[in-house]
Amino acid sequence: MLEITISHYLTVAAILFTLGIVGIFLNRKNVIIILMSVELMLLAVNLNLVAFSSHLNDLVGQVFAMFILTVAAAEAAVGLAILVVFFRNRGSIAVEDVNMMKG
Repeated sequence: MLEITISHYLTVAAILFTLGIVGIFLNRKNVIIILMSVELMLLAVNLNLVAFSSHLNDLVGQVFAMFILTVAAAEAAVGLAILVVFFRNRGSIAVEDVNMMKG
């Protein structure tokens, strides 16, 4: 029977983090996809923290992962609220339209 080791968790976290980076760099037009990619990267980091915490029998990594989850939830809520207000004012949430806010 196959035993799941820490290397399996690290591989999955690396794949998730890479997908987040690819999502940011390949899709620079849609702000919602960029926010989802950032969240995916944060979840990959959380998976690393929990995996190492479990491997080392220490709860500090799991507690820190919970703090990251709360900050990520607040970031998502504030980011989506800003996007809703921006869409009401401009009629679009394209990344190119954000540059018009300067000045």
